[in-house]
Amino acid sequence: MEEGTARARLDPDGEEQFLTLRRQLGVSSFGINQIVLRPKQRGRIHRHQRQEEVYLVLRGRLSLIVEGEEFELDEGELVRVAPGLRRQLVNRGPERLVLLALGGEGEHRGRDGEAFADWDQQAGVPPQELPPPADLP
Repeated sequence: MEEGTARARLDPDGEEQFLTLRRQLGVSSFGINQIVLRPKQRGRIHRHQRQEEVYLVLRGRLSLIVEGEEFELDEGELVRVAPGLRRQLVNRGPERLVLLALGGEGEHRGRDGEAFADWDQQAGVPPQELPPPADLP
Protein backbone atom coordinates (compact mmCIF):
# COMPACT_ATOMS: atom_id res chain seq x y z
CA MET A 1 0.00 0.00 0.00
CA GLU A 2 1.40 3.39 -0.97
CA GLU A 3 2.10 6.01 1.69
CA GLY A 4 0.62 9.51 1.79
CA THR A 5 -2.14 10.88 -0.40
CA ALA A 6 -2.92 10.95 -4.11
CA ARG A 7 -5.48 12.86 -6.15
CA ALA A 8 -7.38 12.19 -9.34
CA ARG A 9 -10.15 13.94 -11.21
CA LEU A 10 -13.24 12.50 -12.84
CA ASP A 11 -13.58 13.27 -16.54
CA PRO A 12 -17.31 12.89 -17.27
CA ASP A 13 -17.08 14.82 -20.55
CA GLY A 14 -13.98 13.07 -21.85
CA GLU A 15 -13.82 10.58 -24.69
CA GLU A 16 -12.52 7.65 -22.64
CA GLN A 17 -15.17 5.03 -21.90
CA PHE A 18 -13.14 3.47 -19.08
CA LEU A 19 -10.94 5.54 -16.75
CA THR A 20 -8.92 3.53 -14.20
CA LEU A 21 -8.87 5.76 -11.15
CA ARG A 22 -7.29 2.98 -9.06
CA ARG A 23 -4.00 3.36 -10.93
CA GLN A 24 -4.06 7.16 -10.77
CA LEU A 25 -4.59 7.02 -7.01
CA GLY A 26 -2.29 4.09 -6.30
CA VAL A 27 -5.11 2.10 -4.68
CA SER A 28 -4.21 -1.55 -4.16
CA SER A 29 -7.04 -2.96 -2.02
CA PHE A 30 -10.02 -2.34 -4.34
CA GLY A 31 -10.83 -1.20 -7.86
CA ILE A 32 -12.36 2.16 -8.72
CA ASN A 33 -13.17 3.17 -12.29
CA GLN A 34 -15.14 5.86 -14.08
CA ILE A 35 -17.28 4.48 -16.89
CA VAL A 36 -18.88 6.74 -19.51
CA LEU A 37 -21.39 5.42 -22.04
CA ARG A 38 -22.67 7.63 -24.85
CA PRO A 39 -26.37 7.43 -25.77
CA LYS A 40 -27.27 3.92 -27.02
CA GLN A 41 -23.81 2.58 -26.09
CA ARG A 42 -23.35 -0.54 -23.99
CA GLY A 43 -20.55 -2.38 -22.28
CA ARG A 44 -19.55 -6.02 -22.61
CA ILE A 45 -21.44 -8.78 -20.86
CA HIS A 46 -19.00 -9.77 -18.13
CA ARG A 47 -18.61 -11.26 -14.69
CA HIS A 48 -15.99 -11.50 -11.99
CA GLN A 49 -14.98 -14.74 -10.30
CA ARG A 50 -14.19 -13.31 -6.84
CA GLN A 51 -14.89 -9.59 -6.96
CA GLU A 52 -18.16 -7.94 -6.02
CA GLU A 53 -18.92 -4.62 -7.71
CA VAL A 54 -20.88 -1.54 -6.75
CA TYR A 55 -22.06 0.85 -9.45
CA LEU A 56 -22.90 4.47 -8.51
CA VAL A 57 -24.76 6.49 -11.15
CA LEU A 58 -23.38 10.03 -11.28
CA ARG A 59 -25.16 11.27 -14.42
CA GLY A 60 -27.87 9.83 -16.63
CA ARG A 61 -29.79 6.60 -16.22
CA LEU A 62 -28.21 3.14 -16.09
CA SER A 63 -29.95 0.12 -17.56
CA LEU A 64 -28.28 -2.80 -15.81
CA ILE A 65 -28.84 -6.31 -17.08
CA VAL A 66 -27.96 -9.06 -14.59
CA GLU A 67 -28.30 -12.65 -15.82
CA GLY A 68 -30.77 -11.48 -18.47
CA GLU A 69 -32.97 -9.42 -16.11
CA GLU A 70 -32.93 -5.66 -16.71
CA PHE A 71 -33.58 -2.86 -14.26
CA GLU A 72 -32.87 0.87 -14.19
CA LEU A 73 -30.98 3.13 -11.81
CA ASP A 74 -31.18 6.91 -11.69
CA GLU A 75 -28.59 9.49 -10.65
CA GLY A 76 -27.50 8.96 -7.07
CA GLU A 77 -28.56 5.32 -6.95
CA LEU A 78 -26.18 2.45 -6.24
CA VAL A 79 -26.35 -1.27 -6.88
CA ARG A 80 -24.15 -4.16 -5.76
CA VAL A 81 -23.57 -7.14 -8.05
CA ALA A 82 -22.22 -10.33 -6.47
CA PRO A 83 -19.30 -12.32 -7.88
CA GLY A 84 -20.20 -14.90 -10.50
CA LEU A 85 -23.20 -12.98 -11.89
CA ARG A 86 -23.02 -11.87 -15.52
CA ARG A 87 -23.87 -8.23 -16.04
CA GLN A 88 -24.04 -5.61 -18.77
CA LEU A 89 -24.14 -1.83 -18.50
CA VAL A 90 -26.39 -0.13 -21.05
CA ASN A 91 -27.23 3.50 -21.79
CA ARG A 92 -30.69 3.54 -23.42
CA GLY A 93 -31.13 7.25 -22.74
CA PRO A 94 -30.52 10.40 -24.80
CA GLU A 95 -27.64 11.73 -22.66
CA ARG A 96 -24.25 10.50 -21.49
CA LEU A 97 -24.21 7.98 -18.66
CA VAL A 98 -21.45 8.47 -16.11
CA LEU A 99 -20.90 6.07 -13.26
CA LEU A 100 -18.32 4.89 -10.77
CA ALA A 101 -17.58 1.19 -10.52
CA LEU A 102 -16.03 0.01 -7.25
CA GLY A 103 -14.89 -3.56 -6.87
CA GLY A 104 -13.13 -5.68 -4.33
CA GLU A 105 -12.87 -9.14 -2.85
CA GLY A 106 -12.42 -10.58 0.59
CA GLU A 107 -13.91 -9.56 3.89
CA HIS A 108 -14.01 -5.91 4.91
CA ARG A 109 -12.12 -5.26 8.12
CA GLY A 110 -14.00 -2.36 9.65
CA ARG A 111 -13.58 -0.44 12.83
CA ASP A 112 -9.86 0.24 12.44
CA GLY A 113 -10.34 4.02 12.61
CA GLU A 114 -9.12 6.38 15.31
CA ALA A 115 -10.56 9.82 16.04
CA PHE A 116 -8.79 12.81 17.59
CA ALA A 117 -10.25 15.80 19.42
CA ASP A 118 -7.50 18.08 18.05
CA TRP A 119 -4.28 18.02 16.00
CA ASP A 120 -2.06 17.97 19.10
CA GLN A 121 -3.57 14.73 20.42
CA GLN A 122 -1.34 11.71 19.65
CA ALA A 123 -3.51 8.85 20.92
CA GLY A 124 -6.85 8.32 19.21
CA VAL A 125 -10.10 6.74 20.37
CA PRO A 126 -12.74 4.78 18.43
CA PRO A 127 -14.71 7.35 16.37
CA GLN A 128 -18.03 6.37 17.94
CA GLU A 129 -16.62 7.42 21.35
CA LEU A 130 -15.81 10.99 20.27
CA PRO A 131 -18.63 13.47 19.58
CA PRO A 132 -18.42 15.40 16.29
CA PRO A 133 -16.68 18.78 16.54
CA ALA A 134 -18.65 21.99 16.77
CA ASP A 135 -19.63 23.61 13.47
CA LEU A 136 -17.46 26.43 12.17
CA PRO A 137 -18.52 29.96 13.21
